[in-house]
Amino acid sequence: MRYSGLKLFLQGLGGHRGWSQAWRKPTPKSSYDVIIVGGGGHGLAAAYYLAKEHGITNVAVVEKGPIGLGNTGRNTTIVRSNYMFPQNHHFYEWSLKLWEGLEQDLNFNVMMSQRGVINLFHSDAQRQSFSRRGNSMMLSGIDAELLDRDQLRAMVPLLDLDNARFPIMGGLMQRRGGTARHDAVAWGFARAADQRGVDIIEHCEVTGIRREGNRVVGVETTRGFIGARKVGLAVAGNTSRLATMAGLRLPVESHVLQAFVSEGIKPFVDHVVTFGAGHFYISQSDKGGLVFGGNLDGYNSYAQRGNLPTVEHVWAAGLSMMPSLSRVRVLRQWGGVMDMTMDSSPFICKTPVEGLYLDGGWCYGGFKATPGAGWCHAYTIANDAPHERNKYFTIERFSEGRMIDERGAGAFPWLQ
Repeated sequence: MRYSGLKLFLQGLGGHRGWSQAWRKPTPKSSYDVIIVGGGGHGLAAAYYLAKEHGITNVAVVEKGPIGLGNTGRNTTIVRSNYMFPQNHHFYEWSLKLWEGLEQDLNFNVMMSQRGVINLFHSDAQRQSFSRRGNSMMLSGIDAELLDRDQLRAMVPLLDLDNARFPIMGGLMQRRGGTARHDAVAWGFARAADQRGVDIIEHCEVTGIRREGNRVVGVETTRGFIGARKVGLAVAGNTSRLATMAGLRLPVESHVLQAFVSEGIKPFVDHVVTFGAGHFYISQSDKGGLVFGGNLDGYNSYAQRGNLPTVEHVWAAGLSMMPSLSRVRVLRQWGGVMDMTMDSSPFICKTPVEGLYLDGGWCYGGFKATPGAGWCHAYTIANDAPHERNKYFTIERFSEGRMIDERGAGAFPWLQ
């Protein structure tokens, strides 16, 4: 079924009882050409692009729970490509361009809102750093704009520009950045992949990865063994745990990152705004809730919950930036599990195990990378070689001394 305004109107006349199921609930086959482990945005996108771009449709996505309940449904929805180094900003810019056409491609409303992302700075040194990042972006054809205080005052009037501790001197803006609805992204990719023949198998947890010699031959699951010629991992904060099943040890730590949403209020902030004096970021959802978050909780964990000192720290940073937040009530808090690399850059690559491919190590950048990561992961699996856009995102860069020490990603993981 193809979605459209006319279809919505006609279904409304019938009480919306005629909609078909968004994706099938198949029984696992004994084997597939490709198995993608992880039914979040990255895994579903990889399956979709395998079918669409490479004609590989004998594909299964296995997910331990329902679709969209992992990190895809537990983030703060920000989309941007304002990274410092070419290895990263070329990739994220490609992903942003995919975002810009994603709704038409998937025939699904992912609620893409290019409202602009503003990174505030508070000192001359930060101004120089942000200017350098903006210049690096513009030299690669990526939009960036340095804002002064007057421009910020007009765009974000509730900022405390003259805060005694952290006066705001300006900001770096990417107008094409913004937000997208995380749940809708997972649902849209799941529906589109299913329509191209991909089997999406929910409630099917991987308990082991079977090898014969140095080649992967399938996965052990709670629903039995499923064979495969190739296996791709896209499991967010569980990257190191799944890699261990295949005999790999990765330079990755798993940390909790909390996020929050407030009660619905009148229009408060029109853009995504990040605080340069502390890791705090905020945007407003279409329902009126303020969505915001901060730094990692600072300890290794696989738990989707956080601690109260981090809650206090996040709120302190938010009130320093916007004192009027003190009157807003928080409704919900949740935690996502981040797979942190020590250079803030990801892996999309082949692994030393034949037939095993990796999409992980996203630190703070996973959601915004969803279509780009899926596209590059699919390309690497189909061709057994990386694309130009992900050729630097290898495991070997750590042993070879080719780290990508990204300064545009967020807080630095090596401080944890």
